[in-house]
Amino acid sequence: MASIRIPTPLRAYTGGASNIDVVGETVGEALMNLVEAHPDLRVHLFNDDELRSFVNIFIDDEDIRFMQGLDTEIAASDSLRIIPSIAGGTVGWSLMEWK
Repeated sequence: MASIRIPTPLRAYTGGASNIDVVGETVGEALMNLVEAHPDLRVHLFNDDELRSFVNIFIDDEDIRFMQGLDTEIAASDSLRIIPSIAGGTVGWSLMEWK
């Protein structure tokens, strides 16, 4: 059974669980199994049946966007991670540091 690591901001929708075991032969099936068990996650991960653009899914260190996306096959021993994109902030250096 594969597992999905839940990022801290989404744990409120999983009862505080940081890792959830899921079933499925593909990333998409595993994510559907996850949102069936925790329906409040759906709106944070999906727009209809498409993964939201700011939600990144990794199998180990591989981004599924560079594989077969939601159709990427997974093994029972795989560990998936949900990584939400982070935007904003400031650059902590100045151009003078480049000289």
